[in-house]
Amino acid sequence: MVYRYESDEDAFEEYPEPGSDLSVLGAGPPPPAGPSPSRFPTPSLPRANQLSLPSSPPPPARVDIPPAAPRSQVYTSAQPVDPATRRNGGRLWQVVIGGAAVLVLLALCGLGAAALLIDRDQQPQATPTYQPNAAPTSAAPERLALDSRDTDQAPLTAKELFPGKELKLTAGQPSYQVLKTQSSGSCAVAATGEVADLLVRLGCNQVVRATLRTPDGDHLVTAGLFNLTDKVSAERARDRIRQQLDERQGRFRGLTGGDGTDVLATAPARVGWQVRGHYLAYALVVREDGAAIKAGDTKVREILFDMIELHLSRGVLQQRADGGTAAQPTAAPTDNNGSQGGSTGGSTGGSELPGD
Repeated sequence: MVYRYESDEDAFEEYPEPGSDLSVLGAGPPPPAGPSPSRFPTPSLPRANQLSLPSSPPPPARVDIPPAAPRSQVYTSAQPVDPATRRNGGRLWQVVIGGAAVLVLLALCGLGAAALLIDRDQQPQATPTYQPNAAPTSAAPERLALDSRDTDQAPLTAKELFPGKELKLTAGQPSYQVLKTQSSGSCAVAATGEVADLLVRLGCNQVVRATLRTPDGDHLVTAGLFNLTDKVSAERARDRIRQQLDERQGRFRGLTGGDGTDVLATAPARVGWQVRGHYLAYALVVREDGAAIKAGDTKVREILFDMIELHLSRGVLQQRADGGTAAQPTAAPTDNNGSQGGSTGGSTGGSELPGD
């Protein structure tokens, strides 16, 4: 085989120094006979500058080295352990781990017991078991439904509305003086004109009213309840009355009873009304001297509120609802008020102005 060199430097090789393992081709003993040990055949024409290695290098010279000081041995593999030592160590670890587990278990048990004791102290006592046959300790009062005469069948009475000669509404305040009461099955006695006809058409079958003198003695008031068929008819009467009074088609009548009460039939009046259930509550106020009442008179407003809201609605009708047997609540009352002119004979109506 021919060797090819890439450059002249690759082809140049210095002669080895004396004593080295390298020698110049032809300087040593002849190569042994037989096939060449080299993998590749020897070139037929050796070159002068080609180097060759001996087929088998000479053995290196033996040099005696004094023994070094003993050094500690380092094992790269696990050192074998004596079986007895292994058993004793394993038992020791088992004892340690088992003891730790027991301590942890005891600690957990102690914490759980403490939590149960704290929870038992903080929680209220358990409620007793329900017994079907046991009587209830307290029953909520039942309420009477006031939306219709079908559920509120008991008729009104004068004693129910005005039980005594005096009417006290607020603690620490003077009382109203009851001068006269009236209960009638004809609603027309308490109104005139179209107002009376409207009440009859809507099923009014009863009116209970009374005339009172205010604590200051400067005003007279007639107040009462109209008993209509149901809540719908009462609300219809409430809405139509304002229009009829504005158009002078009727008016509410004051109840005269002597002792200077005739002014209720002749003097301009301030009136108010509202609905609760199937009842229409109303009140009519006049000055005892017969003078006209101004629209912004706060005293008259207080009288209307006392009679309609405090006494008739929150007092009489609320007590009726609380003493009944039905459980249907009543609607919140709505109110109306205005001024009503006087009349000479009690049959001709005046005018009704919207309330403030």
